[in-house]
Amino acid sequence: MEKYYDSSWQRTMFCGEPRLEDSGKAAILNGWLRCRRDLGGIIFIELWDKTGTTQVVFNPELNAEAHKRANSLRNEYVLAVKGVIRQRPAGTENTDHETGLVELIVDDFIILAPSKLIPFEMDNADSVSEDLRLKYRYLDLRREAMQKNLMTRHNVTRFTRNFFGDNGFMDIETPMLTKSTPEGARDYLVPSRVNPGKFYALPQSPQIFKQLLMVSGCDRYMQIVKCFRDEDLRADRQPEFTQIDVEMSFITEEDIMKITENYLASLFLEILDVNVETPFFRLTWKEAMDLYGSDKPDLRISMQMTDLGKVFEGGENPFSSLVEKGGTIKGLKLQGGALLSRKELSDLENRAKALGAKGMANFQIKDGELKGPLVKFLDEERISLLKSLSEIEDGDALFIMADENWRKACEILGQIRLELGRERGMVEESFKFLWVTEFPLFEWDDETERYTAVHHPFTAPMNEDMEYLLTEPGKVRSRAYDVVLNGNEIGGGSIRIHSPEMQAKAFQALNFTPELARERFGFLLEGLSFGTPPHGGIALGLDRLVMLICGCKSIRDVMAFPKNQKAQCPMTEAPNKVDQKQLDELAIKSVDPLLS
Repeated sequence: MEKYYDSSWQRTMFCGEPRLEDSGKAAILNGWLRCRRDLGGIIFIELWDKTGTTQVVFNPELNAEAHKRANSLRNEYVLAVKGVIRQRPAGTENTDHETGLVELIVDDFIILAPSKLIPFEMDNADSVSEDLRLKYRYLDLRREAMQKNLMTRHNVTRFTRNFFGDNGFMDIETPMLTKSTPEGARDYLVPSRVNPGKFYALPQSPQIFKQLLMVSGCDRYMQIVKCFRDEDLRADRQPEFTQIDVEMSFITEEDIMKITENYLASLFLEILDVNVETPFFRLTWKEAMDLYGSDKPDLRISMQMTDLGKVFEGGENPFSSLVEKGGTIKGLKLQGGALLSRKELSDLENRAKALGAKGMANFQIKDGELKGPLVKFLDEERISLLKSLSEIEDGDALFIMADENWRKACEILGQIRLELGRERGMVEESFKFLWVTEFPLFEWDDETERYTAVHHPFTAPMNEDMEYLLTEPGKVRSRAYDVVLNGNEIGGGSIRIHSPEMQAKAFQALNFTPELARERFGFLLEGLSFGTPPHGGIALGLDRLVMLICGCKSIRDVMAFPKNQKAQCPMTEAPNKVDQKQLDELAIKSVDPLLS
């Protein structure tokens, strides 16, 4: 007689729960057939659910009818199985699994749902293309690693809400349909049917709303919120992503840094049982660029860069005129680098050129003697200064980056530092947090020929730099701060401008006319005029944070249904074309894409 699923077939245990102490107990397991083996007439299967697997045994001597029906079973069938848990015979234990000391001897079973042949093997999913995994994401998520990532994300989210709630923060939702304020990344636009020809924008962040919540007197706000940016994608970017958004009133930078450090230290202790040292190390943006060539330096690599301008100033050498004109000479010491071959040195120089450098010179100390193409230009005094500043010793190499542009020289040599550190196994296994502070408030955009905001237009300038706001905007430092973990920016924030007059000056420095400022941000400017407390906040990238906690290389591996690197969903085939009727209702005319 055909059997159907009802309460008599509901599981009494999850598949990952049976233990040695359960031997002799009757049990019902529900799950997916993960693999099947026929050994000497006995059929073994691994029955899986999100908690793990249990070995299930169909023995013809104990139940011939169930064994006969088991011949039709295939991978990923959904089953309900009744039986008795017993200790595995000696020599057949599997200590790699928590259930590996026991097995379920089948009394009866039913097939709840058959499965087609799956497009990739679960155990080999990492070897197939990511697009194939994303097309069948519901299968990919059945893998143990992906289930673990989802559970970690759940635990991080739950802990986050509890932590901030316990510290006096209100969890407040902000709108998903808002006003387009094109400044920074591109907006995702949503047409309005009831307001033809007009559009909403999906929020790039709740920035303006959380500032207005401070105007409203909420004092401490937090939200785990979806954000949307139409930008080119990479391993740690998605068109839709999740932020842990925080804002506080009547505070300074120190208050925000302290609550953030306490949150992250508590989170890593809770999720990974790792003690994080607080307070975090701090660098100004200028120090980070000078020492590491990055505004998000990976401190697990101990190498630092050195300014060698004094070695080459004056005298007869290829870099003296560059130094005289205010150019930059940076050095990077590599311990043991004297053992590098000519080909390895040439490959490194070619890599620097590919990054935009004109070249990359080098020195090596072998048997106490300094060698390299530039040695002939240096007298003993300059050689002594070079060794002193760079701390190069016997067996080391020193790479030299020279450029008229300080930032370019720093960034190229900083990338070489990263690549050398990774290739030569110099990355320490640890979690290294730091704060990067005092970012430039503005940066020059050659395309638009005006200054743009490095973070956003509402970031407050350093008090001592306010005098340069309208006269020399490029000199103004901001009260912004990023929290960095292992070379990844996991969060950023700032003290906000709370004075309408100061905000108007910031817009003026950005070349916004008063009319344009009112058009884009009028409701914020209006709000600021009704008594706004000093306030500031931070946004932490939840996806990136979970990625680092899980040890993944892409945020796509910690998101249930991400897009690929073309911002497409291979599973649903989004984005897709829509019916002409829908376009007509929205007063939208579709045109063919412009050919590049």
